[in-house]
Amino acid sequence: MGLPKDFLQEKCLNDWALCVAYRGSIAHGMYTQPTEPTSIDDKDIMAVCVPPIDYYFGIHAAFPANQLFPTNGTHEIKRDEWDIVVYEARKFISLLAQGNPNVLTMLWLRPNMYIKKTSAFDLLIENRQAFVGRHVYKSFTGYAYGQLHRMTHHAYAGHMGAKRKAIVDKFGYDLKNAAHLIRLLRMGAEFLKDGELYVHRDDAQQLLEIKRGEWTLEQVKAEADKWFALSEQAYINSTLPKSPDLAKINELSVTIIRQSLPYYRD
Repeated sequence: MGLPKDFLQEKCLNDWALCVAYRGSIAHGMYTQPTEPTSIDDKDIMAVCVPPIDYYFGIHAAFPANQLFPTNGTHEIKRDEWDIVVYEARKFISLLAQGNPNVLTMLWLRPNMYIKKTSAFDLLIENRQAFVGRHVYKSFTGYAYGQLHRMTHHAYAGHMGAKRKAIVDKFGYDLKNAAHLIRLLRMGAEFLKDGELYVHRDDAQQLLEIKRGEWTLEQVKAEADKWFALSEQAYINSTLPKSPDLAKINELSVTIIRQSLPYYRD
């Protein structure tokens, strides 16, 4: 599986990119083919880039329509089943420091999940412990509560809106949100205990059972209640630092931008 060639015309996925990698169901080992009755999976990609020097020292900020990243350091590309989010490097690093679960996964992927990875991004991976801390508890449980809310409020988001609606109508809850809910809670509790993010899931088969509608809503809620409690206990017992190492992270950000800029030309 690889990116369609025409995507590589996007400089943020090519010349400027520090990293382009799979995320979401593919990275978790939970991707289901569109032919499956309950499959509504996107092919999710995340990229991190350092644009040309004028982005940092020019006047783009005064002209939002001309900005390379008009939406606060973020650029999204959605086409058919492809869902790509691109972050400018400083934006990406700030999200790492905040403990954003989706962004943190980029530092703990299996090697075959990276489509492109530079030495500058390797520096982030080598120093990923700077982003480890008990502060992630609020991020993981917060995202989980969001999935719990959407699970029963029928948002029908995604590129397969009609199919997703039919699945929710059949089962009475959103299967994909339910699987995300349980995965997030388990990953957060593991992170608080071990300081490691286990992106590729050893429990993928069980999570796939949820995605395929083999669990009742009551079973999902009971499992979520259990893991909310386990997450809280993991937070109480955690020996991780209280917060990320912001001084180290700031130093990394400066180094990565400096290291990357010389490679890019107007």
